[in-house]
Amino acid sequence: MGRRYAFISFAVAVTASSGACAPVTRSARSGKEVTAATRLTVIRHAQVWAATDVKSMDLRAGPQGPGAFAPNETVNCDYLDKKMSGRSPKFTCVVPPEDELKVKFGRNNGEVFGEVAASRLFWALGFVADRMYPVRVVCRGCPARIRGTETASIQRKAPGKELDTAEISGWAWPELDHVDPASGGAPRAQRDALKLLAVFVQHTDSKAEQQRLLCLGEHPKGHEAEPCPETVMMVHDLGLTFGQANRLNRNSVGSVNLAEWSRAQVWKNPKRCVANLPQSTTGTLDNPVISEDGRKFLADLLIQLTDAQLHDLFDVSRFPRRSTATDNSPDTTSIAEWVDAFKHKRDDIVNHVCPS
Repeated sequence: MGRRYAFISFAVAVTASSGACAPVTRSARSGKEVTAATRLTVIRHAQVWAATDVKSMDLRAGPQGPGAFAPNETVNCDYLDKKMSGRSPKFTCVVPPEDELKVKFGRNNGEVFGEVAASRLFWALGFVADRMYPVRVVCRGCPARIRGTETASIQRKAPGKELDTAEISGWAWPELDHVDPASGGAPRAQRDALKLLAVFVQHTDSKAEQQRLLCLGEHPKGHEAEPCPETVMMVHDLGLTFGQANRLNRNSVGSVNLAEWSRAQVWKNPKRCVANLPQSTTGTLDNPVISEDGRKFLADLLIQLTDAQLHDLFDVSRFPRRSTATDNSPDTTSIAEWVDAFKHKRDDIVNHVCPS
């Protein structure tokens, strides 16, 4: 039972907040290198989900606790010249004395909006996600090339030690099939629900580094030989979502594009329950087959979300501010349009039945 309780305390929102700029432990590469055999062992008993009271989740405030920020809070920080991975506009800055922040920015950068919405959706439904906060950043010492920080988001990584090998960082989606319920791992229904949720939000850039294999908690005394008794497989970077999956992971198409997201069907082959997420050049999730138990598991979670929660989700994520700057869609959208699109796609899951 220890593993179950530890995971629930990790996944459910902390109710008490200790202030927006409380220092937090740096988490970049905070893991331990393990062997391939050890990695497979911990994947076998990994979890992906913990029960939440979906209707009570505050999607506007988001996850609380140390380092939380209020919606649209102004954050003053000092620029830190640090190399950043990925292609989306981002930078590092520090709230004195040592609270290091990863900041994504720009109205034309869909990840600023999409990662807030997708991570809060995953969190509300019980799937582990990083904490993302929509903010305005005042960056002292930032170079002139950094513009548009009035529309920004700040990431707080989910706690835990990353279990990587010398060759592998994160996990590829086919590795979910290595999870073994007989070894205490997540049942197929939960794993298929996670796959279907990734399809629902059109998580196009699904390379291994976008997911994290985490070790939770401390090792009990006398169990030093156990590589990690409590592990979780989570989606780490959800920036390229709420658009349509595309081969080159184009931001304008794959991230917060209402026209593209509305056109992206949930099912590629409804009769066989093949979900619709074509693999990108970097992706590892490719049109997954979903079991009836997995479809129903996710449907039962999605249907609990109220209209008010959906309104808060797209409002706090500032979707109407997103500018796609393409010929395929208008420059701005309304919250009502996003809520309507969400409910239509949800219906495609809730009202469907997969073969046994």
